[in-house]
Amino acid sequence: MPGIKAITLLKIFLGQHARQGAMRSLFLSFKYILTSVLIVFMLSGCANLLNKYFPEEDLEDQEGPPGLMVEGDKQFNRGNWEEAIESYETVKDRYPYSKEAVVAELKMADSLYESEFYEDAFEAYNEFERLHPKNKNIPYVIYRKGMCYYQQITTIDREQDTTLRAKEEFERVIKRFPRNVYANKARKNIRKCLIFLAENELYVAHYYYRMKKYRAARQRYSYIIENYPDMGQYHEALDYIKLCDEKLAEWDLELKEEEEEEAGKETKKKKKWILF
Repeated sequence: MPGIKAITLLKIFLGQHARQGAMRSLFLSFKYILTSVLIVFMLSGCANLLNKYFPEEDLEDQEGPPGLMVEGDKQFNRGNWEEAIESYETVKDRYPYSKEAVVAELKMADSLYESEFYEDAFEAYNEFERLHPKNKNIPYVIYRKGMCYYQQITTIDREQDTTLRAKEEFERVIKRFPRNVYANKARKNIRKCLIFLAENELYVAHYYYRMKKYRAARQRYSYIIENYPDMGQYHEALDYIKLCDEKLAEWDLELKEEEEEEAGKETKKKKKWILF
């Protein structure tokens, strides 16, 4: 009987131990799951903190100025001007003392020009020239400043301020860098500007002629001959000068006849007064 009792006690002990082991295994499993969940939440929280204090573009900016320039050039070549400007501007603002910063300034101006924001592009080129007056790209920069105005030329019946300013910038390239390739391009565009200015003068002169303001019209035609003799309007202006002279001569003759007629009337009145 003592043997049976011992066996019974052993079974009870082993049963209790087994139940405790199962509970312990369950507890360990739960602990592992809880730990995993906590790790996931912690990593998620770290990611949020990183995004908060180090935005995504900062994390992507691990290659520095060279990487940003590559990205900017890629977007530029694809015609994605806004994205290109963003990359170049990042280089310019975050790495102002890097060797890429100067290139980024110029490329940003080019991007603005290509996106047809000509006024903004002019300011960007102008700022580049001011900050880097001895840069090797200055002939190109001045030429592009002229092109910013040139691209805004409209029609011959409008004021020609942009035409004149474009001409001034092109002349500046030629004067400072006469043998540069952009000076040759500027010479061609100057001729186009001169033709446009001459056409505008001819348009205004014709307007005065239609309004029978022959003296004002003649002055405009004479100005074309004196200032734009080789732009293609010379002979037309000369013909209209002759027409203006003829009209003015007719006016002078009519005025003289009217004056003589008035004088004759006055003479007759005086004779009648003397007779009475």
